[in-house]
Amino acid sequence: MAAEVCPVCGEPLAARAGRTGRGSVYCSAACRQKAYRERHQPGALTVQGLIDEIGRRAGQLTPQPPAALYTGVTELATAIAQLKRVARTARDTAAEPSGSVTPAPVTEHGSARDTAAEPSGSVTPAPVTQLGSARDTAAEPGGSVTPAPVTELDETDFAALTEQYRREIQVHCYRMTGSYDEAEDLVQETFLRAWRARNGFQGRASARTWLYRIATNACLDLLRRTARRPQRYEPVPGMHHGDGEPPARITWLQPYPDDELPVAERELPESAGESRETLELVLLAAIQHLPARQRAALVLRDALGLTAAETAEALETSVASVNSALQRARPALREHLPGDRADWRATEPTRQQQAVLERYMAAVERLDLDTMTALLTEDVVLTMPPNPFWFTGRDALVDFVRVSLDPASPAFLGHWRSLPARANGQLAVGNYVRRPGTSVFRAQVLDVLRFEEGGERIAEITSFEPHLFPAFGLPLKL
Repeated sequence: MAAEVCPVCGEPLAARAGRTGRGSVYCSAACRQKAYRERHQPGALTVQGLIDEIGRRAGQLTPQPPAALYTGVTELATAIAQLKRVARTARDTAAEPSGSVTPAPVTEHGSARDTAAEPSGSVTPAPVTQLGSARDTAAEPGGSVTPAPVTELDETDFAALTEQYRREIQVHCYRMTGSYDEAEDLVQETFLRAWRARNGFQGRASARTWLYRIATNACLDLLRRTARRPQRYEPVPGMHHGDGEPPARITWLQPYPDDELPVAERELPESAGESRETLELVLLAAIQHLPARQRAALVLRDALGLTAAETAEALETSVASVNSALQRARPALREHLPGDRADWRATEPTRQQQAVLERYMAAVERLDLDTMTALLTEDVVLTMPPNPFWFTGRDALVDFVRVSLDPASPAFLGHWRSLPARANGQLAVGNYVRRPGTSVFRAQVLDVLRFEEGGERIAEITSFEPHLFPAFGLPLKL
């Protein structure tokens, strides 16, 4: 009897060694994830299809009941926003010079991967667009979306093609950089590079494979230019920070809205929970400590579930180099993670955590410092990237916020209101303040919360600036 094989990669399944019960269908969590994405990949997107869909949704709007009107308008707005992104990409690519990309001289690093393929001097290699290997003919998550070469697409059709992958490419760029703003810019850069290099894409590989490779190289270009590394927070004169070790200071770190995750990452079933990539801030912060090439190998191999050969191809290097990078990256990553987090597993917020969040929000609105204090662990950590303020320990944190929450204090900031949010798979809260003498609550700070094991108290608060509120569906004022 022939050995059972994984339906995704074709590798033999592990022997059951006398075990009873239901056997494994896939050889690994990564293959299970790929299969799920393939089943749930949306159909090919066309501009005319979007326009027709918008017309259909608009024609179905009805003023009553109000709940149905709200749902219909929300769906219509989502479709319009998608069409707007397609139109913007088409506009931007139409402004680009046509024709193939002219290779530039090899950079000082001297490797094939560093051969520039862009007029701007970036290091994306020309072979990025020539995907003719056996791996390119294998089934990809989502599959090949166009049987014909991309060169037959005009600007609008190209924009519709790339829109299908926008969210997952943006998540990939976010994992590489840790910055929501930079990830948005890198998506646009990826699509522009793809447009410039479209003549080299033969259509033998999936567009998804092609775009991931270009996006990875765009991220590596950015990381090489900036050469930034996390530092340690320094004491601020006159401020008591607590007795704990100063945490890592990652000035570019930003949160990522759960609502912008690809559908497959937001709706994975419980049975595939262990294969779902996490975007938890503590993991994203740890990744930022890794050198760029190690980071890319780790994300492609462990987060996206690519094989060592696929990762080597994406990075224009050898399998041995990929394995070597992973051998250094994995233990280095663990050194920067809390003791209870050593892998990519993702966990949904619990009811207990949700209840703590609601009590926390209510306490903030009541200016109830005692209740807020009781909801924090004794060794709670607060950081505020990109600002230099940080606190380790409940006493230091409470001392910092006490003066701004006391109406009798000269430093009283005002009254607060809060709205719940979701960021990086974690619970978050958007905080608004109405300053004395005013009547409007204005966006003040977005707090992303990490809970202690058990979820009874808050172990870490990462506070971000209010310009990010719209990305989370939060208004700038109430």
